[in-house]
Amino acid sequence: MGLQPLEFSDCYLDSPWLRERIRAHEAELDRTNKFIKDLVKDGKNLIAATKSLSSAQRKFAHSLRDFKFEFIGDAETDDERCIDASLQEFSHFLRNLEEQREIMALSVTETLIKPLERFRKEQLGAVKEEKKKFDKETDKNYSNLDKHLSMSSKKKEPHLQEADVQVEQNRQHFYELSLEYICKLQEIQERKKFEFVEPMLAFFQGIFTFYHQGYELAKDFNHYKLELQINIQNTRNRFEGTRSEVEELMRKIRKSPQEHKRASPFTMEGYLYVQEKRPAPFGSSWVKHYCMYKEKTKTFSMFPYEHRSGGKIGEGENFTVKYCIRRNTDTIDRRFCFDVEAVERPGLLITMQSFSEDDRQLWMEVLGGKESRFLSLSRSITRSEGGAQLDQHGFAVVKHCIDAIESRGINDQGLYRVVGVSSKVQRLLSLLMDVKTGCDVDLSAAGEWEVKTITSALKLYLRSLPEPLMTYELHEQFINPAKCGSPESRVNAIHFLVYKLPEKNQEMLHLLIQHLATVSTNAKKNLMTVANLGVVFGPTLMRPQEETVAGIMDLKFQNIVVEILIENHEKIFSSPPDESMNEPTSLSPRAPPRQSRRQRSKRPLAVYNLCLELDNDDNNSPKDTPTGSMDSLSPPSSLTPLATCTNPSYEKNHLIADASEVLEWTPSEPPGTPCPLLSWMNSEPSAESCEPTFVEMPEPSADTEGSTALAPDLPSESMSGRKAKAVYPCEAEHNSELSFEIGEIFEDVHNSREPGWLEGTLNGRRGLIPQNYVQFL
Repeated sequence: MGLQPLEFSDCYLDSPWLRERIRAHEAELDRTNKFIKDLVKDGKNLIAATKSLSSAQRKFAHSLRDFKFEFIGDAETDDERCIDASLQEFSHFLRNLEEQREIMALSVTETLIKPLERFRKEQLGAVKEEKKKFDKETDKNYSNLDKHLSMSSKKKEPHLQEADVQVEQNRQHFYELSLEYICKLQEIQERKKFEFVEPMLAFFQGIFTFYHQGYELAKDFNHYKLELQINIQNTRNRFEGTRSEVEELMRKIRKSPQEHKRASPFTMEGYLYVQEKRPAPFGSSWVKHYCMYKEKTKTFSMFPYEHRSGGKIGEGENFTVKYCIRRNTDTIDRRFCFDVEAVERPGLLITMQSFSEDDRQLWMEVLGGKESRFLSLSRSITRSEGGAQLDQHGFAVVKHCIDAIESRGINDQGLYRVVGVSSKVQRLLSLLMDVKTGCDVDLSAAGEWEVKTITSALKLYLRSLPEPLMTYELHEQFINPAKCGSPESRVNAIHFLVYKLPEKNQEMLHLLIQHLATVSTNAKKNLMTVANLGVVFGPTLMRPQEETVAGIMDLKFQNIVVEILIENHEKIFSSPPDESMNEPTSLSPRAPPRQSRRQRSKRPLAVYNLCLELDNDDNNSPKDTPTGSMDSLSPPSSLTPLATCTNPSYEKNHLIADASEVLEWTPSEPPGTPCPLLSWMNSEPSAESCEPTFVEMPEPSADTEGSTALAPDLPSESMSGRKAKAVYPCEAEHNSELSFEIGEIFEDVHNSREPGWLEGTLNGRRGLIPQNYVQFL
């Protein structure tokens, strides 16, 4: 579980648990600030200390390896997991460079030092200033409140009213500051993931320019770099959408906080001052408690808590309420007081003081006290249906819009992201929804209605439905698969859930997703990749019934669900799921993330183990990239494999860095003679542990004419295999990996040259196993 979300509605309660969560966020930011300061210092050492470059690199790599991002909520997206793992990837790359004793010359001032210092000063520094204001306002608010509540009730009424108004103004100012502070805390927690990693990515790109012997490693890293750029861009896009939703929720809560209270197991909760009586010479004292009451069981719980004394929660007390009665001001020199008698302590009254008369009335109402007036705390959230329905006319409107979009604007850049003028969008939707005029609206010609107006009207129609297209009931069930599991299990779960939707919802979803798939196939022109469409339509097709910060943090998973629907629409909508498919369950314990394997199709022989066969069916190139990934972000990769080896002869000690460079053996051999290197690579898997070895190509000569044997310099020692047991289930994402269930036993298991992976045998098949998915026996 990561950092807990800070709910805006909790600002008005200012509970001890909110303060604990705020401190957790502050501690994480302090840790980040310290880490960035250390990292900047290390980066400067790399520039200044050329003679001690090796030790500075190791320290820098060590710092990267040990740092881990915290996340808000109960799960991360795949993009966030890749970003989290990116620091370990960077650390591994640096260690490889140090092992090869490369001589580097680099300049990190512009690419690393300045962005990190700017982030620390402008972002983290701004949070520190907000914290000072927040702490100062906390002390001021509760000091004024103590002073106000201590005011004698015998003072003149105008004086008392003036004091009440002043305290209320101070309290409102404090609430405003609280809302802004927790919003800033959560924003910086989300922002740092890309604000920090992007300078690091630029730093690593700069390293490649100055490394001579690191050229081959840079080629290998390039594919991962592009994937990480996609992860960062996807995370940034989701951040922008999430931030706008959070700001909108904050505005709503600021306008009417009572209408956005979260569901709670307690009938009433909040702060009360409790009178603690002492022996006669010492009088009595008033101690602030956070109190909670359950009307059904009449259980009253209270915990002493003082904001200004370090904020430690005191030992709680529970009792059953017998009755409650208002305390008149002629019997006590304090206002807003009432007495409570506990069943466990008959005859002993507990005197409590609320913050205001309204607050006292609320407490007395739920406690069943006398002289109370009814104030309902319940609320109902209704959404304007706006006339939009999933009826025959609604389907006709959607089809009408889709036909116009696909015929006129399928290649328009930013389709669906570029919004139309609000007044025009409203007018168009009103015309379309009118049964009499809807069929007569001409969308096919480039006249009054622009494409962006049509797309915005279509989105507005979907948002105006009485409930989202994928329903409130199934919202959590759709979200859960996006938070865990393998890609295949996610698709299967969402496939199953689609067919649980009402028939009309399912039909409309099919119509819309089929259209979005058509849009994504034109992503090279309209720039609307699957990921971008997910950002646009995630909040449109799905939303929770209750608006909370925690729900908004799940927005990124809604986007992932839409991406899965678009990428797998043919499988999902062509036929119902198998009857044998089990219904998706709620979130199960998530298996640990697997180590990234970025070198599948092109594996440098000098770095990675060749005990397993190279993959011949993974010829991933930029032109084959799904429209939901690289096409929207980066120029085509420079990793272009050579079709054949065109050099007629190889010099001795020539390093073969990429298996795709040797597809034909040409030096002085008879036509058709197979390349001995490829023959060796495609041989049966060996149990030997192959250390990184440079393969030398022999110089062609008369003595080697017709030779087909090439003996690579491999270590002779081997590791004795061990048995291991699977502790998590795993579905293979590649044909060189093994799929398995919990409890299955692997034979002949030993380390692989793939970082974070093992090699083993299961049911007669040998392959790769994630290291953190098994336990050795």
